[in-house]
Amino acid sequence: METTTRSPQNKDLKKYGLTPDKVYWNLDPETLQKFTVEKKMGTETANGTLNINTGKFTGRSPKDRFLVQDAYTKDKVWWGRTNKPVSPENFDKLYDEVINYFSGKEVYVRDAAVCADPKYKMNVRTITEYPWSNYFVNNMFLRLSEEELKDFEEEWLVLCAPGYEAPNPKEFGLRQGNFSILNFTKKIALVGGSAYTGEIKKGIFSALNLILPVEKEVLPMHCSANVGEDGETAIFFGLSGTGKTTLSADPNRKLIGDDEHGWTAENTVFNFEGGCYAKVIDLTEEKEPDIYRAIKPGALLENIVFKEGTKEVNFEDSSITQNTRVSYPLDHIDKIQQPSYASNPKNIFFLTCDAFGVLPPISKLTPGQAAYHFISGYTAKVAGTEAGITEPVPSFSACFGEPFMPLHPTVYAEMLSKKMTEAGVDVWLVNTGWSGGPYGVGSRIKLKYTRAMISAALRGELTDVEFEEHPIFGLNMPKYVPGVPTEMLDPMNTWLQKGSYISKAIQLAHSFHINFDKFVNQANDETLHGGPLIDAHQILDHI
Repeated sequence: METTTRSPQNKDLKKYGLTPDKVYWNLDPETLQKFTVEKKMGTETANGTLNINTGKFTGRSPKDRFLVQDAYTKDKVWWGRTNKPVSPENFDKLYDEVINYFSGKEVYVRDAAVCADPKYKMNVRTITEYPWSNYFVNNMFLRLSEEELKDFEEEWLVLCAPGYEAPNPKEFGLRQGNFSILNFTKKIALVGGSAYTGEIKKGIFSALNLILPVEKEVLPMHCSANVGEDGETAIFFGLSGTGKTTLSADPNRKLIGDDEHGWTAENTVFNFEGGCYAKVIDLTEEKEPDIYRAIKPGALLENIVFKEGTKEVNFEDSSITQNTRVSYPLDHIDKIQQPSYASNPKNIFFLTCDAFGVLPPISKLTPGQAAYHFISGYTAKVAGTEAGITEPVPSFSACFGEPFMPLHPTVYAEMLSKKMTEAGVDVWLVNTGWSGGPYGVGSRIKLKYTRAMISAALRGELTDVEFEEHPIFGLNMPKYVPGVPTEMLDPMNTWLQKGSYISKAIQLAHSFHINFDKFVNQANDETLHGGPLIDAHQILDHI
């Protein structure tokens, strides 16, 4: 076995049962890029950025995500559609299969960490089959100094073997040959059969979503965050397409991170990551200048297509996937918080793209409403986003990140309510979707108006304005926001027919209640009363 170094003093892989032919430790991005191109696993764009193709899987495979069910997880995890169990015995058999698969091969080891707050930092060792998977980990996890690497001891191990597929999936308790499994007792994340790099990122961050609240009293959040010159932190929750990345990139504020954070008992908000993993479909410099300019050597593009006869990226081409991506280190962004944590959270924004045109463009939430909407995690899919969708469809993802949440959503929601009350945080529901009617009738709320509303909330300009209650959802809508047309603040005013608005709003309210049925038994009374009103007499009394 040959070893190429920047390696730690303790570099024995035999403790994992590994006997590879060659081991590369903590290679720099330039060398990893060189290896990737030489092995014909990737190509370089016109400006020298590495581009790779993830093959069969161009996104996560949530149906093939499992947690080992043992004494540690059995009574903690919210088992069901999201968190599927696999036995310790089947995990051990799969682990041995992957270890045997690595035998005699080249492997790439990356020693890194997650959680930027030093009090909560966790060392992670990742062993990958491909050099570009290792490149991705270098971008996305926290990079360590030479001194930290020398004495490195991991707390969690990630094994990533895209080339291995379980030959008889049913024998291992699997659905098919690929898998992503977390073992909390052995502290191992096992990925096989998929080269999609997001499985690595979301695997270790899903682990943190159980470890931090259970063992550290830290609330994990699928959100972006930034901090102002006054030291006040803002948090942005939102599903794909709601503007989470765009709205947290504020030229007057420093970015803490764009996807995964923890909120501590000391009221610190820290980034889990050392990089960003952004969608690039239809990317332009005008729409997303920070992401566009971050795509340079050191970044890793996934599944993009070149313009014919050139090495220029065609960001509009979705022939491989709509989920084209780029990963890059945080320092590819100009205005960032270093290190990536800050204190004093003062505003939380729940972003939703309401394609029904029902929800107000901004409203202030009570603690009960905040918990309810956090558990609901609402946005809407519009026509054309998925096959068969011809009109808006409600979409709910608990805690704005259900696929990554091992605990019951009410656990996270009650932690959030407690923290927002103790810290005096204002929580806002912001609709970045439609006004004046649903998708196809109304129009998308202009970004400049959404930015103006968020800026007003951050500057405290909505503290003393008058609010009115939404008749169906019970939300508190400001009657005035600087720089925003007053008539659009109450969505009913923007519809030509008031009756049509009421009908559509009641329809959406029913969708909320139907979705929330599965949480009713675990939610407290304050949360249950945070939902929309759907009783006809109550609604008529408010109109």
